[in-house]
Amino acid sequence: MKVRKHFYFSGRVQGVGFRYQACRIARSLGLTGYVQNLWDQRVELEAQGEESVIWDMVSTLHRQPYIQIEDMEVADMELKTDRGFQMAN
Repeated sequence: MKVRKHFYFSGRVQGVGFRYQACRIARSLGLTGYVQNLWDQRVELEAQGEESVIWDMVSTLHRQPYIQIEDMEVADMELKTDRGFQMAN
């Protein structure tokens, strides 16, 4: 069953390849959604797919060199129609 999750990540998440890695991992797992930097130094991410696969992506992000996730907010969302996984700004 597909779900959609909305995340805010904070910590050392900008200028360290977070968006690139999130996009690479999400695409390899067949997830859809987007990732973007925010003005307040957080990263926003929406991912849609099997819930366990979304959490696999998050776990993989936690293990990436240079990325240090200190806080993560997550919320459930309604499903959307996406064309793949996109990296914004």
